[in-house]
Order: sequence, then structure tokens, then C-alpha cells
Amino acid sequence: MKPLNTLALLFLSTLWLFSCEGNRASVPSTTLLHTDTIPKVIKDTISITAVGDIMLGSAYPTKANLPADDAINSFQAVSPYLKGDLIFGNLEGCFLNNGKSTKCKDTVSNSCFAFRMPERYAGIIKEAGFNVLSIANNHVGDFGSKGRTTTMKILDSLQINYAGLQSHPFQIFEIDSVKYAICAFAPNENTVSINNLAAAKELVSRLKQQVNIVVVSFHGGAEGAKFEHVPRANEIFYQENRGDVYRFAHGVIDAGADIVLGHGPHVTRAVELYKNKFIAYSLGNFCTYGMFSLKGPNGIAPLLQIKLNGKGDFLSAEVVSVKQDKINRLRLDDQDAAFYKIKTLTDTDFPDHQLDFSENGKIGRKK
Repeated sequence: MKPLNTLALLFLSTLWLFSCEGNRASVPSTTLLHTDTIPKVIKDTISITAVGDIMLGSAYPTKANLPADDAINSFQAVSPYLKGDLIFGNLEGCFLNNGKSTKCKDTVSNSCFAFRMPERYAGIIKEAGFNVLSIANNHVGDFGSKGRTTTMKILDSLQINYAGLQSHPFQIFEIDSVKYAICAFAPNENTVSINNLAAAKELVSRLKQQVNIVVVSFHGGAEGAKFEHVPRANEIFYQENRGDVYRFAHGVIDAGADIVLGHGPHVTRAVELYKNKFIAYSLGNFCTYGMFSLKGPNGIAPLLQIKLNGKGDFLSAEVVSVKQDKINRLRLDDQDAAFYKIKTLTDTDFPDHQLDFSENGKIGRKK
């Protein structure tokens, strides 16, 4: 019998890890392309543009929750900034043209938080430049397996890399001779659990043996303006364990992650440098139409343009501050509120941090 190669070992170990949680996890063959060797020559500087929640409009329970321009101009105000090797966001919902959600018993009032974007909206996200998405969140399953399966098929057809479901926990891909892995975590049903840190670390460690840069995304933490700070404990929200995001972020970096991108609280949170790796604890609501509160801190968010060196260590970042309201939608914020929010929260939550906020709109490393 021939010995198992690293590809087979990664496949088998991933099945074992997530079956330990009582759920079978299959790894589509498309996620395991080009994993035999790690490229030796990589770029001196890697650029990652990262944003938070994206939900361009939901046709459920009524088409009144779709924008008048059919979402075509959703990213118009920020299109010059959606550039880089990786352009990342969190897809807060599924792509599906029809169907009802068992999540909503009352579809008459405005209390139904179930999101299915028309399938054509996926092309708008692709056209904007996004090439990496997290689908690990509490809305990807709003329309059951049909919503999840349709979403994955559409993303596959558009060649957008994605991760976060137990049926698709990670994806490996190559851009400009750099090999990347994306894996994503959340506390929700059918997603890869943020609350099983041992399994998360094992997955990250095995991915790091296969690629140059491991990107970890998480959907975690309590929601709303009362929860801007990063606690060092599990966050319980609506009787659900939303994870200990501080412990999780540090743990996956210990295991080999090169950057950690968080979302879920619907507000901007602090950033941190840990072992030379960059952590964004929450990127807030980026482009969210319809049933989202956009009042106060919920209406501002950063677009981060992050630079890493070839080893995945943080070099610098530019913070493009954006804002939303239900009339004007997504636009640039000339008051730079998201930048100042990040600065204030980072100074408060991590007083010994090694980041430099002295230049407006920029995050550097202290010398």
C-alpha cells in the first residue's frame, strides 16, 4: 500500500475533526486544488482589503426590502478602494430567488430577520472585486439547505473563494504564485464552530502546512452598540454562546494563522497585533440594506487595506471610513468616524498595543 500524501492526510483529518462535534463534514474536491507543494517564491508585500457584513437586499418577506436600483450601485461610492490581492467580506445571508423561511412566524410586521438575496446579486459582488467571502454566520441558513447549497453553487460558478460551512470548512487557492487558505467559524448551526478551539487550531495548523498565508474569519461576539469592547470571556447573547473571540483569535494565530478578520457584532471593534499578526475583532456593517439598524455606531464601519509581508507579518493598514443610512446607503465618511472608533477602542481594550495611530487614517507599527 502506498503511503498517504499530505493532501489525503488533510482530507481525512478534516473529516475526523468535525465528525467529533457530531456532524459529518465533507470537503469538496474544488477546495483542495494545488496543495501538493508550497510555492517557494512569494511576493514581498501582500495586500488584503477587508470589510464586514454584506447583505444587498432581501426579497423576503417582501420585495420592499430590495433597493430601488436593484443593488446595482451598492458599492459605487467605494469601488476605487476595493483593490488588492484578496478582497474579503462576510456574506450575511444566502443567494436564493424563492422560498419561505421557517425562522419567521410573523412576516407581516418588520420583525422578520431572514435574508435571501436575489441570485443575480452575486454578480454585483463579483463585479465589485470580492474574491473571498465568509459564509459562516447566523443568516446563511435562514432558508435551510436549499439556501446554503444554492449559495455555494453560485459562488463556485463565479470563482469566488469561500468557507465556513461544515460541508465546506475551508478553501485553498492560489493568486500570483502565492498559495492561500481561507477558513471561517461561527457559533451557528451547520457552520464550523467558533466554540471548538481545539478543532479550529488543528485545522489551521494543517492548512499552514499546505499554504503560504492562512486567513481566518470568525462571526462572533454580542451584537450592538453596548458591545463595542472586546471582553476576554465567552459572550452570551440571546442565550447563545457567541464565542470568546479574544481567546479564539490568539489560539488560531498560535496554530499558524496569518491574519484574523472578525465580524458579527454589527459595530466596529478594536484591532490588535499578536505575534506580529493582525486581528480585526469586528468590521461592522459594511453594505447592509433593509432590516439592519444603522443608528449610531451601527452605521459606521472601516474598509481596511492591509499590507502583510511575505511571511504574513503585519506591515501597515489604511482605514477608509464609510457610513450608511437607509436613504443615502453606503458612502465615504469625511469625518473618519470608523478610524477614530478603532483608535479609541484599541487604546482602551489593549493599552499595551504595538500599533501606531498617529497618522490620520493609517495604522502602523510602533518603532
